[in-house]
Amino acid sequence: MRALPPGARAYILCAVLVAAACVTPALTDSGTPWAAVAVLAVLYLGCELLRFCPLPGSRVPEGIGSFLPVVLAGVFLLPPAAAALVALPGAFAGTVVQRPAGVRRVWHAAQQATAAWVAGQAYGLLRGPAALGGGPAAGSGPPAALADFPYVLLPAAVAAVAFSLVLTALDGGILALAERRPAATAWSGLATRSLAPHCVHGLAGLMMAVMWRSPYGLPAALLVLLPMYISCWLFAQYHRERGAHRATIRALVHAVDIKDRYTRGHSERVGQASTMIARELGMTEDRLETVRIAGILHDVGKLGVPTRLLRKDGPLTPQERRIIELHPEYGHEMVRGIGFLGEARSAILHHHEKVDGSGYPYGLTGEQIPVLARVVAVADAFDAMTSTRSYSRARPVPVALAELERCAGAHFDPAMVRALVEAIGRTGWHPVVTSDEDLQVIPARAAPAGDEATPEPGPEPERPGVPVGRTRQGAGRRDADGTGAGA
Repeated sequence: MRALPPGARAYILCAVLVAAACVTPALTDSGTPWAAVAVLAVLYLGCELLRFCPLPGSRVPEGIGSFLPVVLAGVFLLPPAAAALVALPGAFAGTVVQRPAGVRRVWHAAQQATAAWVAGQAYGLLRGPAALGGGPAAGSGPPAALADFPYVLLPAAVAAVAFSLVLTALDGGILALAERRPAATAWSGLATRSLAPHCVHGLAGLMMAVMWRSPYGLPAALLVLLPMYISCWLFAQYHRERGAHRATIRALVHAVDIKDRYTRGHSERVGQASTMIARELGMTEDRLETVRIAGILHDVGKLGVPTRLLRKDGPLTPQERRIIELHPEYGHEMVRGIGFLGEARSAILHHHEKVDGSGYPYGLTGEQIPVLARVVAVADAFDAMTSTRSYSRARPVPVALAELERCAGAHFDPAMVRALVEAIGRTGWHPVVTSDEDLQVIPARAAPAGDEATPEPGPEPERPGVPVGRTRQGAGRRDADGTGAGA
């Protein structure tokens, strides 16, 4: 726990104490169905250990995830405290990639035990046990009553939702404390990403519980695990493929950073700012990921530009500017064959277009410019103005936002500019990558531009879109989006 901040240590300790309080009644109650608890706990543990003991000639992909249907079956079949006990062995045995492994195992066990207890309470309040039927939990005798369909689906769904919400709430808290993420972003997207999978797990757990209570008993319940194992395996394959995609993106970005040392970290920050704009515009989660990738890869075409031009401190000649202006087309050609990029390819090609038609490579105007390209254009210009380059000093964040607003309608889409201003005003600007020495981090609701330190005297911009206070040496060097052409 040495690597964890004190707040995170206290948070984990509180979670462990809460989990202990949840399981204690089962340990002290003489009516706890220990046979059913043991069967389910061993099943959950065995499912978690399957990744270490795959079938001959095959292997279980990393990231196959927890077999939560077994835990949720325990929620439907057992009292809340007993269901919390079921979660402990499998949670302790789960795969942990990052250190400290021991602390993470304890955290996962406490998290799942607490979530199972809360889900069991919600299930009981809606008369879930009665709707499921009164047969023995261990399947040793005939059922007292058949499951009450479709009513039993309601308490099961509520229990699955409660289970998901507790897990995501605890996850958000530990992210905020252990990784020092802003509270506004720590929980962002966690619930929406996990709710549907947990509901599917809940349905499988209900099927398992119903089969357990049927005349066929435990053997029939075990059959539910086979399709769940296959689905988890396929889900893990999907995550492995996404991991390969991320590795490809990281390799491309790293190559750009090595080639153009003055903009190191720029790609990740543009991806972050693009995501903020897209989220403010209400884009779906899938599209948020696409726009993030587009922001990260927007300058990948610089790999085709001579290094001497990217690192040149003085003004560019017209011929050099024309060469640099080819980088969007280079980038588009480089990623053309990468199928998973999808809509991001059009943003890479058109992120230097301007709404008044003065951009490049094709001089598109207004709505002709793809939406994601308009998002990335604003994010690119914002980061270029707020980080120090060889040809300009970093501007205060409010000054950069004011410059974007001044150029809205001419160079930038006003809706995209407004979305960035509102997002930064509400959540602040907390760059993930901090390669530049004077990279600015500002809290939410920062002072307006007039309240910040004013820029040092310098030449006025020659045309809209050029950062205020640009150095004279860089005049004619680059425009507001920091690409090296178009000023």
